[in-house]
Amino acid sequence: MRIITGKLKGRNIPIPNTGKLRPTSDRAKEALFGIIAARRYFDSTTVLDLFAGSGNLGFEALSRGSKQVVFVDQEPEHIKQIEKTAADLDVENQVYGVTTSVEHYLENPDRQFDFIFADPPYDYFNMENMVNTILDSEVLHPDGWFVLEHDKGHDFSAHEKCTHSRAYGRTIVTIFKHSDLDD
Repeated sequence: MRIITGKLKGRNIPIPNTGKLRPTSDRAKEALFGIIAARRYFDSTTVLDLFAGSGNLGFEALSRGSKQVVFVDQEPEHIKQIEKTAADLDVENQVYGVTTSVEHYLENPDRQFDFIFADPPYDYFNMENMVNTILDSEVLHPDGWFVLEHDKGHDFSAHEKCTHSRAYGRTIVTIFKHSDLDD
């Protein structure tokens, strides 16, 4: 995988060889970041990357100007690889890795985030609850965006805070906000 644009454009993001990852496709990632770039800047934002895996989404946000990314993944090998990648990209002072479950992390987050990315396994058992936990808590800044990747087994298009939902192959990208997408 490569970073699409920004100060780290073209740099590779290694994928941990754990057999437990489904990296975001280039098509979905380009579409997702295109939607965001048309409406919002990443400059000086804070990002939470849940189910971080390789760190693909968080590193793309850093490349585009985010000041800090918190990567959460329950697999220690994923967090170790993210931290190694951060050092290789010379952004380790902007990266904070947390080895824990998403459910545990969301019980008591220590800050608000401008962007929250979540790319859980398609068969993730707690999808609806996770969405509601994020949107009902203060983890998402009032002007923040929560971006969820999921498959067609879940449909959030009727959710009151869903502002965008579109399929890119098997992956659906859904964006939630506390207010209208174009405000």
